[in-house]
Amino acid sequence: MLKRPHYIAFGLVVVLVLMLLNLPSHTSARLKLAISSLFLPLFGLAGATQQVAGKVGNAVVPHSVLLRENETLRRENEKLRMGAMQAQETTKENARLRQLLGWQQKAPWKLKLANVVLRDPANWWRTVEIDLGSHEGMRKNLPVLTPNGLVGRISSVSFAHSQVVLLGDPNCRAAALVENHTRDTGIINVSGPFDGSLVTMSYLPSSANVKPGEEVVTSGLGGIFPKGIPIGKIVEAEPVDYELYEEARVKLNANLSALEEVWVLLP
Repeated sequence: MLKRPHYIAFGLVVVLVLMLLNLPSHTSARLKLAISSLFLPLFGLAGATQQVAGKVGNAVVPHSVLLRENETLRRENEKLRMGAMQAQETTKENARLRQLLGWQQKAPWKLKLANVVLRDPANWWRTVEIDLGSHEGMRKNLPVLTPNGLVGRISSVSFAHSQVVLLGDPNCRAAALVENHTRDTGIINVSGPFDGSLVTMSYLPSSANVKPGEEVVTSGLGGIFPKGIPIGKIVEAEPVDYELYEEARVKLNANLSALEEVWVLLP
């Protein structure tokens, strides 16, 4: 049952409604405009609140979706890294091949480029296999070299491949001379057991005046290696066999443990 204050409020509302209905049309329109402008900010605030709530709801992404997106991004990043590495390696290879081809044009010999396809670890890295065989004109004892210097010689040939025995192996001896004023000659012999980049130059005459840093090249004797192919540099020398001969240690110019491409010297 309504109390007295309720009756009073209800009466005031009825009186206000009757007054609004009896007002002139232009006055009623102004009053409606004033009332709407009073409540309009409240309506705008409610609408903005709904928009913010909707955006927040859209921004909340399930954890499983985030994990999938993260995995996708990780894979794409790995692909980009692999692509960059391959492009870098291709650039290096192209530069190396351009250098090789440029050297071939300047070299005084007829050369054929070959790729190293196999190494023989059972023989202390003293042999490698190349991708040229008899169908490309390969045959035994053809010299093999790089732009840096002599590598070895072909020791056996199949139809599509050839085996190369490297300097420092007992089966690959080369007649050599020291480019000094006495033009001392000797034989490039076996390498040491620990450092394959060092070989022995044996049978130097006892009168040899060999000094560290002097260049060693092929002498042209023996019928396998033509004269003038760089071999390496003298590291040290000492007399052997009761000072009848001298023996020198030679640092090879070619890095035999990192061969990728080599040149075969054709007849």
